[in-house]
Amino acid sequence: MDNADVAFAGIADQAGMLRDRVISSTELTELYLGRIRSIDPSLNAFADVFADEAKASAVEADRRIAAGESAPLLGVPIAIKDELDIAGQVARHGTVAYETPADADSEHVRRLRAAGGIVIGKTRLPELAITGFTESEFNGDTRNPWDVIRTPGGSSGGSAAAVAAGLVGAASASDGAGSIRIPAANCGLFGLKPQRGRISFMPEREHWYGLSKTGCLTRKVIDTALWLDVAAGPAPGDVHTPPPPDGTYVDAARRDPGRLRVAFSTSPVRALAPPIVDPVVVSVVHDVASVLEGSGHSVTEQTPDYGSVGNEIAPIYLRGIRQHYEQVPHPERLEPRTRGFARLGGLVPDRFLYGALRRMPEHEARINRIFEDVDVLITPVTGEPPVPVGKWAGQGAVRTAIGMSRSYPFTVVWNYTGQPAASIPAGLTEDGLPLGVMLIVAPNREELLLSVAAQLEGALAWPDRTPPIG
Repeated sequence: MDNADVAFAGIADQAGMLRDRVISSTELTELYLGRIRSIDPSLNAFADVFADEAKASAVEADRRIAAGESAPLLGVPIAIKDELDIAGQVARHGTVAYETPADADSEHVRRLRAAGGIVIGKTRLPELAITGFTESEFNGDTRNPWDVIRTPGGSSGGSAAAVAAGLVGAASASDGAGSIRIPAANCGLFGLKPQRGRISFMPEREHWYGLSKTGCLTRKVIDTALWLDVAAGPAPGDVHTPPPPDGTYVDAARRDPGRLRVAFSTSPVRALAPPIVDPVVVSVVHDVASVLEGSGHSVTEQTPDYGSVGNEIAPIYLRGIRQHYEQVPHPERLEPRTRGFARLGGLVPDRFLYGALRRMPEHEARINRIFEDVDVLITPVTGEPPVPVGKWAGQGAVRTAIGMSRSYPFTVVWNYTGQPAASIPAGLTEDGLPLGVMLIVAPNREELLLSVAAQLEGALAWPDRTPPIG
């Protein structure tokens, strides 16, 4: 196995290689540090690289492995989106408005480290994780390894670019309106937005009034399953505590899903402006539906009853941004567009916010009625292929919000309902740009989603595709 094969192997296979002494943690860590040095200047995926700390942790991991110790991620390098607390480091949230190092790891990071993961660095995001692209006046633009004039998406754009280019095997990500799934679609990755509360945000009890979920970006389904097995579960103080799964997520990813009832739809939720739905996006949804039908599943076209749910999302999204803005120690350092989003959030009355939150169960019940008749729903992830870097450069908050709602009209509804949804790679455009398709399941059914996604991975063989930069 050559260095590129190792770099793109994914964390599950890498953990096995380390256990079997095929490679040492020191060698694996040095491999990634070398790739980051040579490739990341073209991508700007990393905000920080902890070379010395990672190498020291790798030496310790090798000692533990030699002593017969075992842990799910022992000696495996991972990256963390620069929004989670890492002890002794400043969680900058994509800004220069923070300067105080964290006293302790966030719960998510603590669990990854407890499983033996080595934090090799922090990945970039847009300010306060607001936008579906990863661009910054202060930190520069993060670029897509499939085509550097294109965005990797956002807000987990740094994590997506790093994993897609083989700079790390997996990276943490979060999703408040599509910020795991959009970068996954743009970069040819698997990106699962878990059930609300599945992975703890502590020391935050929740984020954006429950719209946000935290998870990871990976190349393979089994890698996300392993990450979930390590990181999932409630922590004291969590607002949302979903029931645990039956068995492990890794077992679910290895299990045949059985014969399923599948629906597909290319109709978006009503947005702030007419949505963009490119024919190539419609085409790959039909392609994936055909693959599932060919695998023995029952497939029909059916659209959920979205109703007026679009009206409920904007108040929560904008007030969530405002809530985060009010916690920023130096808001005067934020970019004008970020402050514009915060001003918009300040204009949303309490009655609009709490009305939208109060009506959540009603909308969830109506939309999820589709899962009385089907097991899995397929839709597009984005309305168009990856857009150019700078598409919204120089635009204010209102024009940016309207533009994003047109390009990304499919994802945020499932943040409002809170249930699992994932982007799977579904092929390339004629120009070689990745396209994704979204799989949605009923609440708390990550195991089913992982199982059917793994079946599609076998049929579509997306891990075999790597970008030109990588």
